[in-house]
Amino acid sequence: MTTGSASVRIGTKVQGLAAFAVGARWEDVSHAAAAALKARVLDALGCGLGALSAPPVRTVRRLTASLGGEPSATLIGGGKTAPDRAAFFNGAAIRYLDFNDAYLAPYETCHPSDNVAPLLAAAEYAHASGSDFLTALAVAYQVQCRLSDVAPVRAKGFDHTVQGVYSSAAGAARAMGLPRTEAAHAIAIAGTGNNALRVTRTGELSNWKGLAFPHAAMNAVHAALLARWGITGPLEVFEGNKGLEDAITGPFTIDWAHEDLSRVTQTITKRFNAEIHAQSAIEALLTLRRQTGLPASALEAIELDTFQVAFQIIGGGEEGGKKLVRTKEEADHSLPYMLAAAYLDGELTPAQYRDERIAQGDVQDLLQRVDVRPDPAYSARFPQEMACQVTLRARDGRSFTIEQRDYEGFTTRPVTWEQTVRKFRALARGVDPDLAQRIIDAVSRLEDLWITDLTSLLAEVRIPEEE
Repeated sequence: MTTGSASVRIGTKVQGLAAFAVGARWEDVSHAAAAALKARVLDALGCGLGALSAPPVRTVRRLTASLGGEPSATLIGGGKTAPDRAAFFNGAAIRYLDFNDAYLAPYETCHPSDNVAPLLAAAEYAHASGSDFLTALAVAYQVQCRLSDVAPVRAKGFDHTVQGVYSSAAGAARAMGLPRTEAAHAIAIAGTGNNALRVTRTGELSNWKGLAFPHAAMNAVHAALLARWGITGPLEVFEGNKGLEDAITGPFTIDWAHEDLSRVTQTITKRFNAEIHAQSAIEALLTLRRQTGLPASALEAIELDTFQVAFQIIGGGEEGGKKLVRTKEEADHSLPYMLAAAYLDGELTPAQYRDERIAQGDVQDLLQRVDVRPDPAYSARFPQEMACQVTLRARDGRSFTIEQRDYEGFTTRPVTWEQTVRKFRALARGVDPDLAQRIIDAVSRLEDLWITDLTSLLAEVRIPEEE
């Protein structure tokens, strides 16, 4: 076996990324970034706790239990397994509701708190401190967001998990305390082996929509373990012949020596349980619903003029029609469904994605009368704004219109820690209130704890019985 130290070469881009990752210190994380990181961790854990009873998450848990594994990383809801398998299960729980945070780059959108699960597993495996975990998470946020800025892949037919596997591997390397040489190989292995297709989120959507990043994150943790044991990867993964730049993204430059750890402060959280680009439209619709008092039975149509990215991904554009809605995965990526359900129910929570709600005639009828159109003026304001206009057309000929530029949770209207706690409690309503409070308290002072102080609390959560 060739060791990493024997083959490392100075000067490749992944070497620079590895140096950034392993050189990051907690002292480099600003107070604002630290607060944002802890809020994102609590938000992600709330999403995970709220999804433990979901059928696909239960299935992944049963699979995980059947495989066994060295008990070195905790599963949310109890039990332990190998760190890569823990990353997959915990990631599946966090991602399933599609309620965690997002980052908007001009041509790419990602969900950087998808990195929470793999880094929890890597940190626990390495007996790391809470500050080391948070530092590793800051690294992962910076890597995924910056790659999304300069190396988008969606237009080429690839999924945003492509950038995410680099971030999870870089964060896992930092959490495990890998030296620069091994970290470079970990990132190279992960990046080379996980170039996922965008078909995950187009056309007829499947369970894989919520499992694609957990799978990539599992592989990133596994890559870090391989590198820790001396396995090497292609160090020209970015710039080499048939590397990422050559095959997918084209040339890009990030000077990792001059990057900080603040990108987490530019991420946004979800107010509604809906795809991120729908947030401002849903807030506008519910405001108009409240102002007009117009009953759904009086509606002829709902019209939405929005920015191009929203139209393409969830409005019926290039990623497929959005008016055939049969499953949770199709519903939370359909603007017609989300707007119809929100208007009928006055809210958009996990309850609106239950099979029985999706199948009901009222929402199926109304979603057919939702018209989504791209607007060039709103598109030009994205991603600095999520501008849109909602119009209600009544059967009696009246119309009501509202324009929106952002929503509660956007960078211009960020949520407070108290609002994050309220969302966590709403999602974790099945968790013992005292235990929920202890989880909140642990996250709030995680930099002063060991990561096992948090994971031991997550192990105390009891998974609801199957109905």
